[in-house]
Amino acid sequence: MPALTPGVVRKQIEQGKPDPVYLIIGDDEVQMNDLANGLGELVEEDLRAFCLQRMHATDKGVTASTIAQAAQTLPMLGDRRVVIVLHAERILKPKRKGKPAEAVDADDDDGEAPSDLEALENYLKNSEPRNTLVLVAADADRQRKVYKALQKHASIVECYGLKGSRDARVDLRQVARTAEAIVKQTVIAGGQQIDAAASRLVAERAGTDITRLRADLDRVLLYTAGKPKITLDDVHDVVSSETAQDDWAVTNAITQGNTAEALRLLGLALEGGGVSYQILGQLGWFVRERLVTADPRRVPAAVEALFRTDLDLKSSGGDPRVLLERLVVELCRR
Repeated sequence: MPALTPGVVRKQIEQGKPDPVYLIIGDDEVQMNDLANGLGELVEEDLRAFCLQRMHATDKGVTASTIAQAAQTLPMLGDRRVVIVLHAERILKPKRKGKPAEAVDADDDDGEAPSDLEALENYLKNSEPRNTLVLVAADADRQRKVYKALQKHASIVECYGLKGSRDARVDLRQVARTAEAIVKQTVIAGGQQIDAAASRLVAERAGTDITRLRADLDRVLLYTAGKPKITLDDVHDVVSSETAQDDWAVTNAITQGNTAEALRLLGLALEGGGVSYQILGQLGWFVRERLVTADPRRVPAAVEALFRTDLDLKSSGGDPRVLLERLVVELCRR
C-alpha cells in the first residue's frame, strides 16, 4: 500500500474513515503520539473503556500473537474498536546477538516465536474492517517478513521530523528551514512571537534531531511564558551548552560515586525532555556492564532497586523523577 503523510491521516480522522492497520514509524515522538491519540479518539469517549486498548510491546506477555488477538476482538459497543501498540519496534526490530533477521526463535528472549509472528502476519492479510490496529515504532527491520506484510497490507506513516524520511539524503539547509518553521509555528500557536535570530539559534542547536528541537523549544516556551515576544537573550538563557549534555553523563557520575552531580545531571536530562524509561534503561546498562565488573558485591541490591523502580514506573507508583532520583542515590552508594 502507498505510504501516507501525517496530514492525510488527520483528514481520515476528521472524516471518521480510518484504515484497518497503520504503522506509524519515525523519530518524531510528538507527532507519532499525536497521530496515535487522534486515531484513539475515533472511539467515543463513553465507549473507550470497552473499545480502546493501549498496549506496550515492551511489557511482559505482549507478543505479536496477543496483539493479533486484541485486533481481532470485535467492538463490544459502538461500531469501531481501536488497538494502539506503543514501542512496537520490540517486535518489528528485536534485539539479536549475532543472528540474522529471520533467525529469531522461541528461546530468544529478545525476539518473537515464528508462530507469534505468523499470527500477526495472518491478521494483516485478513484484518477486521470494524477495527483499527495502530503500531507505533521508532524503527523496523525492513528485511523481516512481518514488515513486508505491513508494506503490503497496512498504511505506513513516516514521521522522521527534520530529516523527512529514514533514507533521505540530509540537506542541512532544508533541515534548518524545516526546523525554523516548526519553531515559528509552535511559538505562534502558543500566542507569542519570536525574533528571527532566536528562532535560528534554537533550530541550529537541534541539528537533525527533532527530539532535541522540541525539548529545547519546550524549555524556551516555559521560560518565556507570559512574554509577548521571545528574544535571542531568552534563548541564550535557557538553551545553554550545559543542557547539551552527554547522554551517559548520569551513569558516568554514578561510576564516580558522585551522588550530587548524578542528581543534578538527572534533573537536566529530565528537564531537557529525557524519557524516564530511556534513562532507566541506561541505568540498567550501567548495572549490567559496569557495576558487575567494578564492584560485583553491589549488583544484587542494584538489580533489586532497578526492578522495584521499573514496577513503580509501570504502575504509576510515584512521581517518575522522584523514583529515578531514589534509584540514582541507591546506585551511588558504595
